[in-house]
Amino acid sequence: MNYRLIALDVDGTLINDRYELTERTKRTVRDVHRAGATIVLCTGRSPVNTLPLMEELGLEGTLITHNGAATIRSSDREIVHEFPFTVAELGELVRYCRERRIHMDVCSPFRLFVEGEPGETEAAMYRKFMLEPTVVDDVLSLPEPPVKFTIFGEPETMDRVETDWAAMKGALNVIRSGDRFIDVMHAEATKGNALKRLAESLGIDRSQVMAIGNYFNDVEMIRFAGLGIAMDNSPDGVKREADAVTASNNDDGVHEALVRYVLNGSPTNPGS
Repeated sequence: MNYRLIALDVDGTLINDRYELTERTKRTVRDVHRAGATIVLCTGRSPVNTLPLMEELGLEGTLITHNGAATIRSSDREIVHEFPFTVAELGELVRYCRERRIHMDVCSPFRLFVEGEPGETEAAMYRKFMLEPTVVDDVLSLPEPPVKFTIFGEPETMDRVETDWAAMKGALNVIRSGDRFIDVMHAEATKGNALKRLAESLGIDRSQVMAIGNYFNDVEMIRFAGLGIAMDNSPDGVKREADAVTASNNDDGVHEALVRYVLNGSPTNPGS
């Protein structure tokens, strides 16, 4: 097998737009695992709503979560590595969001905090992602160091924020993680850095790493991997960074890529 470590983004990649993990994709991922590859889910999600997907796949292993800010062992939920920062570093960004009434949340590895009860749109978003926020009066007074700060809103609002924050000078990394999301993390917290650290710990050369993703927060891991693959539903800027493009997440693109590049066109399960 040419690829010993397979990194899979979740939203827009492993699961379809109905947030489903199809039977065909599940069978193929299991085939790849049985063939000897290590599967790692590499996502902007938290461990809380990533672990159920690992369980649905019937696998145990490592989860790279919060866009690389927290790496978790699924068997015992132990934090293998994290990139925390101080909540004080969020001061200017939090004030910006408060003044413009932009929804924001702050994440530690396993918890998510919001100021005040979320509105119906935000509450629906959290339900969709299987998250239960903890309501606090002031996110800048949290007792534990965060690993990620996220804002959520209409794409046009996120476009404007992205432009405004690009002009700010700060030590944190600001990345567009979806049409409606912007994440802020430690400068070294990227999926690519976390994947590199994991590969080194397993003694796996980058030439034996495959990464599949669909958005700008996946670019670092796509660049790092020996074979970086973009989904067909990716923006053009992501596709340009990839070595190859597979089918969309609604057409089992992960299944297609794994069959083509790992199983050499011959899935071991019938009906694939």
